[in-house]
Amino acid sequence: MHVLFSPIRFDLVAFMRALAAIHAIEEINASGFLPGVRLGYVMYDTCSDPTKALQSVAYMLALNNSLSVECEYTDFRPPVKVIIGARFSEVSIAVAKLLGVYMVPQLSCTSSSPALSDKLRYPAFLRTIPSDVHQTKALAKLMAKFNWNWVGVIYGDDDYGKAAFQSFLRDAEEMNVCLAYQEVVPHYLDHEHSKQRIKEVAQQIRSSKAQVVLLILKSKLVERLFQEMILTNTSRTWIASDAWSRNRPLARMDGINKVGDIFGFTFVSRKSESFDNYLKNLRPSPGGYNHFIEKYKNLRFNCTPECFSTKPPSYCPKPSLLKIKSDNACSYTDPQEANDDFLVKALDTSEAYSAKVAGWAIAHALKKLLKCNNSACSGELNFQPWKLLEELKKVHFHLDKQAYFFDKSGDFVNGYDLVMWKMDGCCRTYVKLGTYHVLHGRIELDADISEINWFSTANNSIPTSRCSESCAPGSVKKISNVSCCYNCTPCGEGTFSDSSDLSDCRRCSNGTWSLKGWTHCEPRKEIYLKWRDAHPIALVASAVFGVLLLLVIFIIFMGNRNSQAMRRAEVRLSCVMMTGLAVSFASVICFMGKPNVHLCRARQVMYAMGFTLCVSCILVKAFRTFLAFLPFGQLRHRRLNRLYKPPIIVAVVTLLQVIICTLWLIFDSPDVDRTPPKPQSMDRIIRCNEGSTFIGFGIMLSYIALLAFVGFLLAFKGRKVPQEFSETGYIIFSMLMYLFVWVCFIPIYIIKTGEGAFVQASAILVSTYGIIFCHFLPKCYEALRGSNEDTMERILRRWRTVTSPTPHQDIDSDRDSGVISDIQEVSIVSQGTESLSRSSTLDATGSTETLSQTSSTGSNVVIISMSNETIGDLELTMIPGTQLRKRFRSLTF
Repeated sequence: MHVLFSPIRFDLVAFMRALAAIHAIEEINASGFLPGVRLGYVMYDTCSDPTKALQSVAYMLALNNSLSVECEYTDFRPPVKVIIGARFSEVSIAVAKLLGVYMVPQLSCTSSSPALSDKLRYPAFLRTIPSDVHQTKALAKLMAKFNWNWVGVIYGDDDYGKAAFQSFLRDAEEMNVCLAYQEVVPHYLDHEHSKQRIKEVAQQIRSSKAQVVLLILKSKLVERLFQEMILTNTSRTWIASDAWSRNRPLARMDGINKVGDIFGFTFVSRKSESFDNYLKNLRPSPGGYNHFIEKYKNLRFNCTPECFSTKPPSYCPKPSLLKIKSDNACSYTDPQEANDDFLVKALDTSEAYSAKVAGWAIAHALKKLLKCNNSACSGELNFQPWKLLEELKKVHFHLDKQAYFFDKSGDFVNGYDLVMWKMDGCCRTYVKLGTYHVLHGRIELDADISEINWFSTANNSIPTSRCSESCAPGSVKKISNVSCCYNCTPCGEGTFSDSSDLSDCRRCSNGTWSLKGWTHCEPRKEIYLKWRDAHPIALVASAVFGVLLLLVIFIIFMGNRNSQAMRRAEVRLSCVMMTGLAVSFASVICFMGKPNVHLCRARQVMYAMGFTLCVSCILVKAFRTFLAFLPFGQLRHRRLNRLYKPPIIVAVVTLLQVIICTLWLIFDSPDVDRTPPKPQSMDRIIRCNEGSTFIGFGIMLSYIALLAFVGFLLAFKGRKVPQEFSETGYIIFSMLMYLFVWVCFIPIYIIKTGEGAFVQASAILVSTYGIIFCHFLPKCYEALRGSNEDTMERILRRWRTVTSPTPHQDIDSDRDSGVISDIQEVSIVSQGTESLSRSSTLDATGSTETLSQTSSTGSNVVIISMSNETIGDLELTMIPGTQLRKRFRSLTF
C-alpha cells in the first residue's frame, strides 16, 4: 500500500492525514481482520506537485527498477496494489491518468474535483468523499437558505478551483444566486504575481456591494487574503470550500476575529480516540522507518535556542515552523523518544477520519478478494490490481454505525457537515450547525437560524447580501439586466404572490379575485339589498306601513262614504287609486333579496301597472274639473263631455301600459346583470339589468310621466276652482312631486350604478307617499272632523257675486241648445214660492261667467252637488204656481 503525502514546508495537516492512513493500516493488522495477511505501506511526499507525484508512482509500480511498456496490463502485478492519495485534486488527476493505464486502484480522501467522477477518463479512481458537484449544490442552497443572492467568488487557477467554480455557476443559477464578481488567483504561493493579485482581489472585495464571498482556494491562499482583510479592517461573510473549512492554523491566525462570519461544508467526520492516543505516543511502526515522524520530532523537541535569535543560522526552519517548537524542547535528551499532545490540541484530528474509512474500505475489499474467513485467507496474494478495483467498487460496509459504499461514479455519498467558525477568545472554533444530505439534496440545521450570533450584525439578525431588496409578498421581480437585480412590481388585479421574490404572479382560481398587490385571493363580496341590512329593512318597513295606511284610509272612506267630503273625493275612483298604490308598495318588496330573473321582471311590471292605474284615476279627476268649470263653446263643450267616460279612460290608459310592458318583456326583458365586476373592486354587484338597451324601461317611465304631466296641465287649468269643488291643488302638488322625484331619479340612477335598486325603490316610496298625503289624508281629515256647518254657505260667503240681468229664454230652447248637459258640475238653482229657475253660465264667447241672482220675495238659494252622477237634461218637477226660467250666470272665484 502506498501513501502519497504532501507536506509543503512541513504542513502539519498533511502530516496528520498521512499518519491517519498509517494508523488505520496498523489498526487493521492488529485486529486480525485479514487472518494471516499483514498490510504494509510506503509513504511518498508529492510536494503538492503533479510531476513529483508521477515520479513517485512510477517508482512504486516499477518491476526490477523499470516500468515496462506493454500492449495490455491485465496480468500486470506490481508490488503496490493500491494507492491512497493525493490530497489535492490537481495532483490526483495527474496520478489517476497514469494509474488508469495499469488499472491500479487509487483511493483519495480529500480530492473532490468533479472531473474525477468521469470513469472514462479516470477508471481506477475512487474516493471516500462526495464530489464537488454535491458540495457546490450545498453551497448554493446555503446561500439561498440565508437569502443571499449577490455574492463574490474567488477561486484558484488549478484544476480543483476551475472545476468547482464551473459547477457552482450551474448550481447558483438554479438557486437564483448571482455573481457580483469572480476573481481567479494563482494557486502557487511562489508565483511571481501571486502577492499582487491577492491585493487586487482584496480591493475588489472591499469595493463591491456583495457582503458574501465564496473562497474556493487552498488554505495558504486564504491566509494571505485574510491578512489583507485584517490590515484594512474589512469584514465580510465568508463561505469556505472543503479545502479550508476546518483548517486549524487559519482559525488561530492573528486577527481572525476581524474578518467576519465564516461558514463552510466539511466532509462527514468524527473523533477517534484511538487515533488521538496514537498521536500522543507517536513512533514508527515496529521494524519500520518514518522519515516524516523523525522530521516532526526534530522540529518539535530538538533544542535549538540559536534559531530564536535575531540572526538565526541558515539551517534553522522558517519562523512559521518555529511555532511548532515545544517550550520544553531543551529538557529532552533524545527528541525521537519525546511525545506530547501538541498535535491533538493544535489540529482537528476529526479531519483525518476519511483516511480511516479508506483503510477499512480496502480491508473489506481484500477480505472478499482473498476469500478470507475467521481463520485464514485462501486467495492469491500476488493478484492483479484490477481485481482489487472491482471488489472496491462493490464494497458495502459499516464503520462506527455508519454505512459506506461507492456510487457508480466511484464516490461516497455520505454528505457534508455544515460548520460555523465561532469566536473562542482570540481564535475560532468550529461549531456544527447542520448536515447536507447528498441523496435528498437538502440542508438540515441542528438549531434555529434565529439562534445564530453573527459578527456582521452583532446580534441574531441575518446579514444581507442582495443586489436588490427582497420583493415582499404581493409583488414580483421585474428583472433588469441580471436576474438578481430587479425592481419590485405589485401583482395586478386577479393575480397574487404569497411569498417573497417570486418571478411571476399566480392567477386566482375561479370564483376568487384579488386587488393590486394582494398576497391571496378571496371570493368577491356579493352586493345587493339583503334582508338583514338597515336600508332594506327601512324600505320594507316603509312599504308595509304604506299598505297598512292605505287599509286604514280605505276603512275611513267606506265608513264615511255618504259624507259630503267623500262624495267630492269620488270613493270608487279613490278605491281604484288605493289598489294601484298598494301594488306599487308591493313592488318595493321585490327589490329586496338576491335578484333573479323573476324578481327583476315582477318588480318593474308591478310598479308600472300599479302606478299607471293610480295616475289614470288622477287624470280622470283632473279631466272632470277641467270639463266642469272651464268655459267652452257649446259645440266643444258637448264633444269634450262625450269623452268623459271614467271607466273607459282608466281601462284604456292602463291597457296601453300593459301593451308597453308586454312588448318590453318579449323583446328586451329585464334580467340579472351579467356584466363582470370592475377589476379594481372586490364587490360583485348582483343587480337587475332593465334590458340590454333600456328602451323598454325608458318608455315605461316616460308613459307614466306623460300621464302625470297631462294630469298636471288639466289641473293647472282649473287651479282657480275652489278646492271645495275639486282637487286641483292636490293634483298639481302630487304630480309636481312625482315629476320632481323621477326627474331626480334618472341622473342618480345613472351615477349610482351599484345602488340602482335602492334608488328606484326609494323613488317609488316617495312618489307613492306623495299621492297618499296629497289626495287621501286631507279627505280623511274632513271626513273625521265631522263638521255640521253648511259648507256651501261658507263657500258663498267667500265668493264675490256679481248679478247682471239676462234675457229670458224658454226651457225648450235651452234644451235644444244643449246648455244643460251631462257634466258633473255644481248646479245653482234658485227656488222660490212662485218661481224656480236654473241658472247656467255661458256667454257668446265662453270667456266670462257671472252669478245671476233672482230677486224673489221669500226665495232662497239651493246648491246641488252633482259630483258623482252624470245628469242628463234636468227634469224639474214644476211646483204649482212656479215659473221656470233659465238665466245666464257668471261665477267669479
